[in-house]
Amino acid sequence: MPRRPHRGERGAAIVDFVVVVVVLVPLFLGILQVALTLHARNTLASAASEGARHAATSDRGPADGAALARHQIDGVLGPSYYDDIVARPIDIDGAPGVEVVINATVPALGLGGLSVDLTVRGTAVEELPQ
Repeated sequence: MPRRPHRGERGAAIVDFVVVVVVLVPLFLGILQVALTLHARNTLASAASEGARHAATSDRGPADGAALARHQIDGVLGPSYYDDIVARPIDIDGAPGVEVVINATVPALGLGGLSVDLTVRGTAVEELPQ
């Protein structure tokens, strides 16, 4: 004849489940937020670098680099992920160059609420006309 569990152990599985879920769900959401932030940062850094390289070619200007960076971000993350993109000529160790600066706000889990502010820069030395 099977033994019946003691009355004091009834519902213990539910309590164990709740305790585990309370720990695992925030951990999972935190890892997901870090992954989203890193993806956004890497995408923004790539767009800034590509924009700077594009603007540094001999037949293009800083506005062209900003436009390329904007286009790349719109294609991957969407226009809501960046606040502004600034491209300007700079001096890089005595050589003329271009810098693209992107200021962005990454929302929590892509939904809104708390957010992470990011600023990324891409620079390139200007190509000399031949």
